[in-house]
Amino acid sequence: MSVYGFKDSTGAIYNGLALLYVAAGYLLGLAALLHGGVLLSVVATLWLGHAMIIAAYLLHECGHNTIFRKNIHNARLGSLLTWVTGSCYGTYEDIRVKHFRHHIDSADVMWFESRKFFNTHPRFARLVQLLEWFYIPAHDLVMHFIMVFCSYIIPARRSQRLRNTVVIVVRGALFAALAWFFPWAALGYVIAYLLMMTVLRFMDALQHDYGGVPVLFEDVVMPHRGDRIFEQAHTFSNPLSLRHDWLNLLVLNFGYHNAHHAQPITPWFRLPALHRQLNGESTERLILFGASWKSFHRYRLSRVVGESTSEEGENYLELACRGDVSGGNAVSFLTSF
Repeated sequence: MSVYGFKDSTGAIYNGLALLYVAAGYLLGLAALLHGGVLLSVVATLWLGHAMIIAAYLLHECGHNTIFRKNIHNARLGSLLTWVTGSCYGTYEDIRVKHFRHHIDSADVMWFESRKFFNTHPRFARLVQLLEWFYIPAHDLVMHFIMVFCSYIIPARRSQRLRNTVVIVVRGALFAALAWFFPWAALGYVIAYLLMMTVLRFMDALQHDYGGVPVLFEDVVMPHRGDRIFEQAHTFSNPLSLRHDWLNLLVLNFGYHNAHHAQPITPWFRLPALHRQLNGESTERLILFGASWKSFHRYRLSRVVGESTSEEGENYLELACRGDVSGGNAVSFLTSF
């Protein structure tokens, strides 16, 4: 039974609470930053950052049409959430289509080859790595810069130049006003946004070993399109905790990634049950938090330029479970390129 357009009554509760949390965290977090005070600003920054994280994962849910019964309602909410997550410079539909390519093609289909760019611009790559040494997600900031000016950088997006320009002016003016009148609040917002970027890429880094394929705007059929066996073999789950399921709610269960790829229309609050249905209590195909953090920390510089960390005779999952693979970087469902 649906409630207020939600797919069912359970979804109305879980998604309703998640949306309420995002609204409260975003609005009250910003209000608290404007109020000032060191302790309050720290709490507000963390809350604002986490509200953005939940907004990002709800945007992902909208892309899979798991929140509302009607796709148009998912699209409208998704479009609104792009403003919360700062991914509104392109269109929601472009974001959704690119992410669907990821699922359908069993590949990370993209336009911008960041590693190729860094390898041909070594000085810039070293600057990015310097910032990454301090855990500043500079690689993601490069991707965000392209996203902001997408219609000016990506030839296939030129038709969106008017819309793109309007969004740049509106968001730019709002942030400029915030920085002028409340500089500490602007700093808090930037830190919150960097926190969102960091958490999203931490979760994404080890979930696939596809490798990027620069064919987003090309009419090609990927070799493993629709191959569910290949998809599952190259998809890996990294829940934050196996003992305390509530910790996985911090990222809306996004760590149960094999379950998500097995049934992409399963809403986030049902992924743990689906994971257990598919895998029982086995942990053989799980990358635990300690290994994820070890990899994230150890390879934060080499991950930028894509230096190989594989060892002959061992597969990706074995290495990942030891924290011995670099994983991916700046591959986000918030971008459309």
